[in-house]
Amino acid sequence: MLENFIDINSSLEKVDYTIYDLIRKEIKRQSEGINLIASENYTYKAVLEAMGNALSNKYAEGYPNKRYYSGCQYIDEIENIAIERLKDLYGSEHANVQPHSGAQANMAVYFAFLKPGDTILTMSLDCGGHLTHGSPVNFSGQIYNVVHYGVSRKDELIDYDQVRELALKNRPKIIVAGASSYSRVIDSKIFSEIAKEAEAYFMFDMAHYSGLIAANIYPSPVKYADFVTSTTHKTLRGPRGGIILSKKEYAKEIDKSVFPGVQGGPLMHVIAAKAVAFKLAKTDEFKIYQQQVLKNAKTFVEVLQSEGFRIVSNGTDCHMFSVDLRNIGLTGKEAEEILSSVGIYVNKNVIPFDPQPPRITSGIRIGTAAITTRGFKEQEVKELAKLVSTILKNKNKASIVEEKVNELSSAFPVYKF
Repeated sequence: MLENFIDINSSLEKVDYTIYDLIRKEIKRQSEGINLIASENYTYKAVLEAMGNALSNKYAEGYPNKRYYSGCQYIDEIENIAIERLKDLYGSEHANVQPHSGAQANMAVYFAFLKPGDTILTMSLDCGGHLTHGSPVNFSGQIYNVVHYGVSRKDELIDYDQVRELALKNRPKIIVAGASSYSRVIDSKIFSEIAKEAEAYFMFDMAHYSGLIAANIYPSPVKYADFVTSTTHKTLRGPRGGIILSKKEYAKEIDKSVFPGVQGGPLMHVIAAKAVAFKLAKTDEFKIYQQQVLKNAKTFVEVLQSEGFRIVSNGTDCHMFSVDLRNIGLTGKEAEEILSSVGIYVNKNVIPFDPQPPRITSGIRIGTAAITTRGFKEQEVKELAKLVSTILKNKNKASIVEEKVNELSSAFPVYKF
């Protein structure tokens, strides 16, 4: 749990009180509300400190010992430390820590091994995929020929037979696994076997699962995939940013694609913060934390199911799960707004074969990484899940629920004022 309030440099208050005040208000909102957004977390104070410093002043285009600017001797050390810690954390042969985001990490892999018009096979957005996995509104869907696999209507689990059939029929250049709202274990071994049959590369986007994978709680794709991409800020609890892991044979293509392919100068203050997060992810405390994240998610599911809610795929194997709201007569948009009004933050989310458009949706996605960072355990999760159930079923109880939310938030502060 983060115990200290972030001190905003006093010079900011004097120079730009408007921005200073808005930052303070956002910090207060984070502390007073309860965050169940699966893609968000509260990072370590040490990570925040590593980001807010003079490293932001330095341009360092290129890679360690191969820079386009002088004065990079300490910058090189920082990036090398981040690389080695990341490789050690996941047992990877090669690592690139420069991507500014998970989306740019995915872009770099595509640009390294694909040409416009090449075919990629990915999970459809409504079944849990990500925008960068070929959505028509994203660059990936506009540049490449996208074929989607999905989940079975019977159990809402990935249909590996369908994946194999589509792979052999369409012969994609890259097969992509990983998701933004799929709560079950993704079998990297099967995907690897299918990719070999189809003579395709295999890429795994582990953005949501990276912290659980680092703690050996969710199966690692690293030994099976040609490329593994991720963000660093979700379950990994690092700064906002991206990474790419790969087999050594692809190192040159990956690095060249990141720089100068899709990015210029790396954000060295963020890379320093990534290095801190990778170090902390190797600790026993981090593993205990991830174990609690999973316990909390399973507990949340059990309570909501007992309250009559339908959980997509009937459970979870990670930090998140999706709730189908159709049986209680709400859309995801309505549920998000209702919960937000009492200080509980979730995001509306499409469910498999959703009849509603993405701006409305029939479901919400819930994650437990952020509340676990605050110190919530099973007992608090049970109470919170019942509050979620209460307000979604009866908006007239908003004042009662909001009072309970305030009590929980006060008992487990993010930052102390």
